[in-house]
Amino acid sequence: MKTAISIPDDLFDSADALADRLGLSRSALYADAVAEFVAKHQGTHITDQLNTLYATEPSRLDRHIKRAQAKAAQSARW
Repeated sequence: MKTAISIPDDLFDSADALADRLGLSRSALYADAVAEFVAKHQGTHITDQLNTLYATEPSRLDRHIKRAQAKAAQSARW
């Protein structure tokens, strides 16, 4: 897919120099940068959704589960 974007001249020059230094085409550099940015922010979206979900849930353990965990921890080999 071809696209046109506008970026500041100094950023363009830096990106162009980096692409040359890494032996990448300008397109490959921009595609890699966008892919990394998207991947970084997808995790944030999922975390936000989980935080919203768990904000409505109690964070206390049922006393029976807590007791069972304590018993299991006592008998575990550390």
